[in-house]
Amino acid sequence: MLRPKAKAIDLGGKPDLKDPDLYLHEEHHGVFRRLRAEEPVYWNPEADSTGFWAITRYDDIEAISKNPKVFSSAKDMGGHRIFNENEIGGNATEASMISMDPPEHAGYRRMVTPGFVPKRISGMEDRIRARVTRLLDNLPKTGDAEFISAVAAALPIEVLAELFGVPESDGAKLFEWSNATVGEDDPELRVSDEYMHKCLSEMAAYSAGLWQQRLEKPGDDLISMLAHSKIDGQSMSFPTYIGTFILLVVAGNETTRNSISGGLLALSENPAERQKLLDDPSLIPSAVQEIVRWVSPVLHMRRTATEDTEIRGQKIARGDKVVMWYASANRDEDAFDDPFRFDVTRYTKPDAATQLGFGVGQHFCLGSRLAELQLTVLFEELLRRFPDIHVSGPVRRLRSNFIYGIKEMPVRYTPEA
Repeated sequence: MLRPKAKAIDLGGKPDLKDPDLYLHEEHHGVFRRLRAEEPVYWNPEADSTGFWAITRYDDIEAISKNPKVFSSAKDMGGHRIFNENEIGGNATEASMISMDPPEHAGYRRMVTPGFVPKRISGMEDRIRARVTRLLDNLPKTGDAEFISAVAAALPIEVLAELFGVPESDGAKLFEWSNATVGEDDPELRVSDEYMHKCLSEMAAYSAGLWQQRLEKPGDDLISMLAHSKIDGQSMSFPTYIGTFILLVVAGNETTRNSISGGLLALSENPAERQKLLDDPSLIPSAVQEIVRWVSPVLHMRRTATEDTEIRGQKIARGDKVVMWYASANRDEDAFDDPFRFDVTRYTKPDAATQLGFGVGQHFCLGSRLAELQLTVLFEELLRRFPDIHVSGPVRRLRSNFIYGIKEMPVRYTPEA
């Protein structure tokens, strides 16, 4: 199951939103701003497929997300990415819940919901704080560090290992597999097709081993929930389990990791906002919401029209791909006051529009509370111990049209005495 690389296309001066270089070079916000104003429902041709409708306004994305009857996520309709999941050769996995519509989606979601209820999440806070403390203790005493490997990537992977009920030492492999899964357009992560096959084979074998272990000796971890839950009296099929395992590895890592790194970058670029958090740490929960809005770690999700319809008067034909650009919605001038200003107090205001970084509707991120908790604890401890921490050199970004990620980010801080 190799996800295809995006193929660039010359659109005669018009933007190609599928081009990963648009996001690598951070040119997308200007492009989306023009599209919101001039062509909010924009037809984007493709070199290797039929093309897609790009949806860039907040209200439209919210409405589409809440109407799965007309706008489908189902794998047999193409799935949740720009490319068609049902056309990938050699795909032995079945759809995970992110590529399902009601009522199937709700049934599979219920299988793992107990792992994310508020009581269970709040019960993880002390352990998350202990992990953050250890990671910060291990930062170099020289005052210079590479923040992604040291902190931003390490924390969510350790938390994911806890959710799976596996040793933290397994985290390195989970991290590598997550990168390989979403990094189809980054030559550093997709070294070769052979390497990708190796990663996918390893992940399948690892998840199969966990499945068998939990069937024989269940616990209260997510793998046990998947192995023993039933829908209408039927257990989850093994191919569906594999697809769900891959989803959990990616979802449990990418959003949190890139919100942490993007959040620190935003605070570095906006020192007055960082000072507000130093003066009043009670603003950190608001800042977390603003960070997710600002970063928009998942750039898009796709739906497919199940019938002829219209969006803003534009006719959409049955079978057309409809791609919702969260990164654009989170800067929509009609939804947010001064959306191009990073404002850590934004979410102290009761009328602030909800950020769409975690999606909306039936596919709202199941792990959002856990991500928010990790971000809150991380920035509480980080700013308390290293109030002057800042990005100190060039940032290396992930080449992707799906995940807005940072691969490497040097930081500088005054070490504790």
